[in-house]
Amino acid sequence: MKTRKNINKKRIGTALISMALLTGSLTFSLSAFGATSVKAQLSPDFTIVVDGSEKTFYSADGSEAHPIVYNGTTYLPLRAIGELMGKNVNWDQSSLTVTISGTRSTSPVKGTPDENAKSQSVTAEIRDDFTIIVDGVTQKFTDANGNTVYPMLYNGSTYLPLRSVGQLMGKTVSWNGNTETVTLSSTNGSLVTDADSFNKTQNNNSQNNTASSAITVDEAKNKALAHAGLSASQVNFVKANKDWDDGREIYEVEFYTNDYKEYDYEIDAKTGEIVSYDFDAEGYSYKAPNTNNNGSYIGEEKAKSIALGQVSGASASNVAQVKFDYDDGRAEYEVKIIYNAMEHEFEIDALTGNIISRDSESVYD
Repeated sequence: MKTRKNINKKRIGTALISMALLTGSLTFSLSAFGATSVKAQLSPDFTIVVDGSEKTFYSADGSEAHPIVYNGTTYLPLRAIGELMGKNVNWDQSSLTVTISGTRSTSPVKGTPDENAKSQSVTAEIRDDFTIIVDGVTQKFTDANGNTVYPMLYNGSTYLPLRSVGQLMGKTVSWNGNTETVTLSSTNGSLVTDADSFNKTQNNNSQNNTASSAITVDEAKNKALAHAGLSASQVNFVKANKDWDDGREIYEVEFYTNDYKEYDYEIDAKTGEIVSYDFDAEGYSYKAPNTNNNGSYIGEEKAKSIALGQVSGASASNVAQVKFDYDDGRAEYEVKIIYNAMEHEFEIDALTGNIISRDSESVYD
């Protein structure tokens, strides 16, 4: 536990802090000019514990950045929080924007603890003109009552309310008034806690929502359908599962329409935002003529029938693509079948009907 000797602490009411940390309560009136000067309390005597480890925060120049209490709410430095998230933190002066994204490319800052720091009143700014973007998504922060809260600027560092930090990191927040300790902890609901590592992904077929997620898999599917302008009756889902991408939990959603259009979506499992999407109009590829100079093509229906004969149990409704193409001067049909969580791709000679190649893989690969 962190101790500081000979520090003349200016104690803040434990009951007030406890309530503020847990609720994120913040009430003030902002000016229309983007910055409001406020009196806050620098609180080096606070201990911050993240997933069982005590943390000391440093600015980019190596100086220690202490927690700040304003209006009963504790604020933490955003750049240092980005380090804990394993992400890069960028400042854009022209747009007053902090961007947190990607996989961190530099090591965490190593600084020197400020043993002479003391609790004291400081002047800071509440900035309603700052924009915070995390992995491409603009963040809006609210307290427990739904009131908007804003970043704080102090000594060149951007700070966020503790409740907002917990939301970004997917952690719960607690306060111990006796030891003046703030704890941020993961809530993964694991039945087993004694292991060398823990798998962060769910079973592909699970539709349960973890504590870190704000939307269910069905909600993710509905968001993808709404974006595509389609209904569930118009598509066949071949993938809807959770995964992790650059430290962020996402839903991967893939479906086909009856006319072989393919849609792929990545949806943030916490915010419900569409991270990326891709659309392929596979059913509108060039269609082969019925005959050529050397004889008759077998036709698409025959090509589908040949491919379906190789996939036991599959029917015409499982054919996701039929495309005519030339490969090394040879006319062929490319047939894709999605059935029983497997994707089968065939290349079939357009003249003879012979199967040139076949490839099968799980749709979850």
